[in-house]
Amino acid sequence: MIKPKKRIAVAILNYNGINYLKKFLPSVVKYSDKKISELYVIDNNSNDESVNFIRKNYPSVNIIQNKKNYGYAKGYNIGLSQIDLKYLVLLNNDVEVSENWLKPMYLGLEEDKDIGSCQPKILSFEKKNHFEYAGASGGYLDFLYYPFCRGRIFNHVEKDEGQYNSSKEIFWSSGACFMIRNKLFKELGGFDESFFAHMEEIDLCWRIKGLNFSNYCFPDSKVYHLGGGTLKYENPKKTYLNFRNNLIMILKNESRFKLLFKLPVRFLFDLFASLFLLISKKSITHFISVLKAYIYILIRIPYFLFNNRNLIKRKSFEDEIIIPIKYYLLGKKRYSDL
Repeated sequence: MIKPKKRIAVAILNYNGINYLKKFLPSVVKYSDKKISELYVIDNNSNDESVNFIRKNYPSVNIIQNKKNYGYAKGYNIGLSQIDLKYLVLLNNDVEVSENWLKPMYLGLEEDKDIGSCQPKILSFEKKNHFEYAGASGGYLDFLYYPFCRGRIFNHVEKDEGQYNSSKEIFWSSGACFMIRNKLFKELGGFDESFFAHMEEIDLCWRIKGLNFSNYCFPDSKVYHLGGGTLKYENPKKTYLNFRNNLIMILKNESRFKLLFKLPVRFLFDLFASLFLLISKKSITHFISVLKAYIYILIRIPYFLFNNRNLIKRKSFEDEIIIPIKYYLLGKKRYSDL
């Protein structure tokens, strides 16, 4: 009997995450269909025995060792360049997967050649009947490019009651767990390595749409994400990277005409957001993180405006939504209320 050809590479990026590997790798090994998938750990030069742990306990898992900690974007780019299977699944090391989790995404991409990437329904590991912040049931961008999800707007995370169980086109697939066509990932040059970490998957998905592919969520596939495994949500560096990288993404992908009137408005909203962080977190570090992000961008605006521009048209329903107004002024905290 001819064995079916393996077509999916499940790739986990790891840096000093031995405790997460001990906790979450068993479910990935157990529930990933070995007939069609291979498991890889791309290690960013850990010094915590992560590699030895995998070799000793999970010899079937392939290990790709990077020379140093390159961060999320470059770490994945280097590691995935060595994999030639048809589909890539990028999975955080703090994600527990469920039985049959690969099949809905795999079949979705097999049946619709116009889908470039997709994600599962991402639930909270610690509160399994709630969505998880980083992706929920699919991501979008509003008029001012603030990310939000089916199941999560800003810090308000909804309880999963099956309200977003339909497979649906989305704007971006979550970096916590998503599947992409390997050929497409390579054609796009992978992640933009200037991001280091955070927002690079949204930038990638924006570029996917520029090649007339779509991004989807298939909620029949479920995973459970701990969240904040690399950088805790309250970490000021995370705040800095989120603001900085979001602005880089906008400058790369939006037309100069739209930037002319959208960026000043966005600046005002971010100013209020930074003041809110200063008051709510009772710490000046998050406030300074936002200011540092803007200083970084202002110094480099000429470069971003005249180099490396994708200029991809973005037309979808969320273009007409300004999430801060909906959320803070109108009290719309659920995706279904928008």
